[in-house]
Amino acid sequence: MSSKKSRIELRGALWMAVGDKNLGGPGRIALLARIAECGSITQAAKKIKMSYKAAWDAIDTMNTLAGEPLVERAAGGKGGGGTRLTQRGEQLVNNFRLIEREHRRFVDELSLQSAQIADDLLLIKRMSMRTSARNQFYGKVADIASGTVNDEIQLEMPGGYRIVAIITRDSTAKLGLQIGMEAFALIKASSIIVATRDEAARYSARNRLVGTVSRLTTGAINDEVAIELQGGGTIVAIVTRESSALLQLSVGAPAAALFKASSVILGIPA
Repeated sequence: MSSKKSRIELRGALWMAVGDKNLGGPGRIALLARIAECGSITQAAKKIKMSYKAAWDAIDTMNTLAGEPLVERAAGGKGGGGTRLTQRGEQLVNNFRLIEREHRRFVDELSLQSAQIADDLLLIKRMSMRTSARNQFYGKVADIASGTVNDEIQLEMPGGYRIVAIITRDSTAKLGLQIGMEAFALIKASSIIVATRDEAARYSARNRLVGTVSRLTTGAINDEVAIELQGGGTIVAIVTRESSALLQLSVGAPAAALFKASSVILGIPA
């Protein structure tokens, strides 16, 4: 199997309708075009591999829905006459081909943007997801370390930093996690410890995301601290007012968000 990821392509067909009834699409227009070319419904039907009865049924339907004949019998001639398109039928074929060309051009242009469209659809899905966890991060599985009971999963974020999660082996299997696949991490704001940046300090928490305080909302008991991460994105923590004062947190101040790998909930897009 090729390792290259196939590009998504969009395709579409154009149909005309009168009310809730289908007047015709590419197949019926092809039938009209062949009638104009051959002067015979029998020959036209053969060329597009349609039965004679199906061809006549289609013509009757189109004539009725159009409100005027698109096909008519031609009297006289060596073979006792034939079939031809009316002026309205010829106009319909020409206009359909013109519209179909524009429609194809539109679909082709849309297809060129299909990758971005797919990304936007995924983003919309993400935005519509509801969860009580304040922090949601989307990335790709970068590493899986299997253990006897638990697995360690590392998600690589678009900003280059990683989030480490500890989940059961059963959960890894149920989610079908594999390296390279998309996944998301949920972390409650109450599970995050805020620290002032100290490169020499050591912590038992596996996850340490650094940045600067971008928002500080003061409450009666707790403060809400938003930290804008160096690699992009924001993480929110809830700390006591006493801790906030002790750390001298303020907008623009350097800070780090610490949280245990066991505090991370992993999921995969639906």
